[in-house]
This record gives sequence, C-alpha cells and structure tokens, in this order.
Amino acid sequence: MAPHHLYGVTDPADSLDAALYRKLALPVLDDISSRGKLPIIVGGSGLYLKFLTHKPADLPSADPDLRTELEALPLAELNRRLEQVDPIEAARIDQNNPRYVQRALEVSLMTGRPVSEQRTSFEAPPESLRGLLLSWDSGTLEKRISRRTSHMLDHGAIEELAALSALGPAVSRAIGIPQLQRLLDGQIDRKTCEEEIVIATRRYAKRQRTWFRREKWLTPVPGDLSEEQMITTARALLRTGP
Repeated sequence: MAPHHLYGVTDPADSLDAALYRKLALPVLDDISSRGKLPIIVGGSGLYLKFLTHKPADLPSADPDLRTELEALPLAELNRRLEQVDPIEAARIDQNNPRYVQRALEVSLMTGRPVSEQRTSFEAPPESLRGLLLSWDSGTLEKRISRRTSHMLDHGAIEELAALSALGPAVSRAIGIPQLQRLLDGQIDRKTCEEEIVIATRRYAKRQRTWFRREKWLTPVPGDLSEEQMITTARALLRTGP
C-alpha cells in the first residue's frame, strides 16, 4: 500500500483554496522526490491540480475580514457586485460557482483593479510532468455517480456531517453538503437528497470534462481498464511521455 498524504490536515471549519493547497502540497512532493520516489497526484479538482502543476502568477492572499464579509453574502449579491466592479469577468466566470465569484470579487476589491485585467496566468508545466485522464462514456459515468452517492449515504456520510460542530466555507459548498444539511434539518427526505447530490455531481463531472480537455499534458485512457492494464499504460507514459 502506497502512503497517502494531505488527508485530514485541515479542520472542516477552516478555509481552504487552491493557493493554500499548493503551499501545503509542494513540500510533500519535494520530500517524496528527495527520497527517490515518484509522487503521484490523484484527484478531481481541475483548479487545484492546475495550481499545483503549473506555477500561478502572483495574486494577493485572502484578506480575512473581507473574506468573512463576502462569505456572508448570498450568491446573487456576489454576482451583482462583481458585475459592478468587473463586468468582463462577471460575463466570463461560472456565476453558479460561489467560490469563483467570491474570489474574483475579492481580488478586484483588494487590488482596486478588475480581476479580468490581472487574471491568473500559469507557467508552462515542467517537461517531466505526466498524467492519465480516466474517461468513461456518459452513461457509464452516470451509473458510477449514482452508485457512489448511494454508497456514501449508506456508509456514514450523514452521520459524519451531523457530528461536525462547525463548517468552513470550503466544506459548506462541497457537493453533497448542502443537500445533506437540508436532510438533517428535515427539509427533504433521503430519496430527494440522493437525487439532488447525483444531479449536482453530474453537472460537476460535465465541467470537469470540459476543463481537463484543455489540459494537453494529460493522456486520456478508458476508465474501465483493468488494474494491470492501467499500470502498464502508466509505465509506458512515464518512459515515452505524452
């Protein structure tokens, strides 16, 4: 069993963003490499992966007071304010994603310049970077999402959330958390909760596919390969490159 890193390193009540994730992950990757081992990054967030693999341009760190103020605002108000200070970014951004809208507004307010004028740019990835992108057809992917959601609800997700005393903004907006919270509050039943989580996950998976298609350093492979086939493919990629 390969050791896993960066699990359980932050409190659910804390804030976390892609820049902080990069700060936490880089020393771990350096330590693994210094021991002659190969770091393997596994995950689903395209933005977090991009921050880690491609050095981002410098943008201001979060201002705790301003972030607290913005986190208290409803999404509609965040979008309204962003449209006022940066209509270009407001038109470009996913206005249904509170994290993106909040961060765009935050940077614009902190710097006094529209974030569209200073949008985060990334350096080219190192030549040694390799990646596999597991892909399924839409029908198979939907079935996997449904099975996974049902498994989560059957194996402690509800109880785990109920046991938490406080939730930070990152956790509060994670797929499944708002739906589970409404279930715990008695606003919806288990069936409705599960259906809403599946729908939200499908939408996220669609955005993921769009995002990762732009990452040309990733090599798509069928997600239903056997473990042996996957290992063989990964080894061949490491030897030859994309």
